[in-house]
Amino acid sequence: MSLVALSAGASEAAGKVTETATDTALVEGAILLGVATLFVLIFRRLGLGAVLGYLIAGAIVGPHGFGLVGGGESKLAFAELGIAFLLFLVGLELSPRRLWDMRRAIFGLGMAQVVVTGLVLTALIHLTLGFSPAASLALGLPLALSSTAQVLPGLKSSGRINSPFGEKAFSILLFQDLAIVPMITIVAVLSRAPANPSAPPGWQMAFFTLWAIVVLVLAGRFIVNPLLRIVGRYGERELFVVVGLLTILASAALMHSLHLSTALGAFIAGVMLADSPYRHEIESDVEPFRLILLGLFFLAVGMVLDVGAVMERPLLVLALALGLVAVKASVLTLIVKAFGKSWQAALGLGLLLSQGGEFGFLLFAQAADALLIDPEAASLFSAVVTLSMVTTPFLMLFARNLEFSPGAAEPDLDDPEGAPRGSAIVVGYGRFGQIVSQMLHGVACSVTLIDKKPSQIELSSRFDTKVYFGDGLRVDLLRRAGGEEARLIIFCIDDSSVDAAALKPIVEAFPNAKILMRVFDRRQMLAIDGSGVDGVIREVFESSVAMGLTALRHLDVDPAEMDDVEATLRHLDETRLRAQLDEGDLSAGMDHRFKPGGGREADSVLEKFRRKRQEAKAAREENEAMGLTSES
Repeated sequence: MSLVALSAGASEAAGKVTETATDTALVEGAILLGVATLFVLIFRRLGLGAVLGYLIAGAIVGPHGFGLVGGGESKLAFAELGIAFLLFLVGLELSPRRLWDMRRAIFGLGMAQVVVTGLVLTALIHLTLGFSPAASLALGLPLALSSTAQVLPGLKSSGRINSPFGEKAFSILLFQDLAIVPMITIVAVLSRAPANPSAPPGWQMAFFTLWAIVVLVLAGRFIVNPLLRIVGRYGERELFVVVGLLTILASAALMHSLHLSTALGAFIAGVMLADSPYRHEIESDVEPFRLILLGLFFLAVGMVLDVGAVMERPLLVLALALGLVAVKASVLTLIVKAFGKSWQAALGLGLLLSQGGEFGFLLFAQAADALLIDPEAASLFSAVVTLSMVTTPFLMLFARNLEFSPGAAEPDLDDPEGAPRGSAIVVGYGRFGQIVSQMLHGVACSVTLIDKKPSQIELSSRFDTKVYFGDGLRVDLLRRAGGEEARLIIFCIDDSSVDAAALKPIVEAFPNAKILMRVFDRRQMLAIDGSGVDGVIREVFESSVAMGLTALRHLDVDPAEMDDVEATLRHLDETRLRAQLDEGDLSAGMDHRFKPGGGREADSVLEKFRRKRQEAKAAREENEAMGLTSES
């Protein structure tokens, strides 16, 4: 057979393999996303969060479930990029100076949590399960780690990442990420396997860590920041996406090549860009990638859950998972209390960080390779970590209530109980709430301002504005703020999830106050229908009307015609909204709007307003004429 024929045959075979791999990837991707969408919607509907939905979906379609999708370990390795993206975005919110201010919490509270919790778990594993001291240490230290991928998104999405509570949680998680390097070193020192000549010694890994951090700091200052300034001059948004992805992937690749934490590298890169004027642009461009990859990460975690190991000894796995959560919550609560925090804040942090962490899977595998534990033990404790992750959405709800309980606020965030009683309470002091409160101040109305974002409170204090800390949707907090004496309670918060169930108790608790609500669009307006609020402003509608009038003005439309169009639009929108509220359907009242080429209903209303304006104009002219006659 000729070389040409052999080459052609090889090319054809390679093409078939590539095509088969592509087909498999497409089918598996469709299955994963389809099942994930279904379960995330179900768990969101039940109020249990998306993470639990991803975990259950991964367990069902994975090789240990129905076997619809394989390769959980390879997908988990790829999906860990989601954690790197998450840490990069967190780093963007922490300038180097602020990170330096947190050093005591990172190296004090964080180190105490890892060391004490790891040793306690090591002792319990050795005494109760009969593992050797070396094996117990190889299991106990990884179990001391918490799930960065679960905790940080919840803190970030709720705006609590910059609160004193969120900073303590983040400090512990950051030190846990730093502790991965010494944990890997400890496993290598205890290893019973033949020495790997290619593996670097522990001191060399520590040196590599410091060297990599210095390289990333210098690259951020002298390469990435100047590059962003060049990109900013051209104004090409896709270039910001490219630079953002390049920064994350390059920093993660550098750390990975040195056998270090990729997430730590991405975090340092984010910190170096925290002072960049383009950080908000990068943050908005990178966020969608973070959401997708983090969802894939939790799917992969569910896929690697050994359902067989759980089913063989379900009571043991369940007991170990609950025991892990209980021990970590108890130990961390005592540690945080020892650092001078309140019992509420200490217990809240203990519950928030009581689950096992995603890096436990990596360390368990390394312990098995080092012959410290059996592969069956690695599978067992991986299942324990995964089940402990399932408890996180429930425990986060308890932690959130403890964070905002009376007396739980940090000393520099004043509770509204001590606020002077005002005629109005404004909840949410962002850009919307600032304008509303200024107008109230303009008529000498006394206002009590409340916000639950410490970063916003700190910023407002720089402009001599006193804002009190708390969740304004809680009836007890509004009562402490003087809600029973207030004439107005105005919700200016940017939260599209607020519905009638959240507002109705407030309306019933304060019958003497008028309740006003800012909503995003008509969907949220439908969601709060029946709550009993006295006034609602749709920010999208009002700003759109203002933009539309500006557009007509630039088209040189007659001012009187502009008035008629605005009046008609508001009338049509009110009629359509009433129909939607009555029927509970967004498609109701479709005829009550302007359409291309005109619409019968809209044209009829517009003609009515024109007639009224002309009649009013004629009456005004007649009165003026009569006035002139009488004067003469």
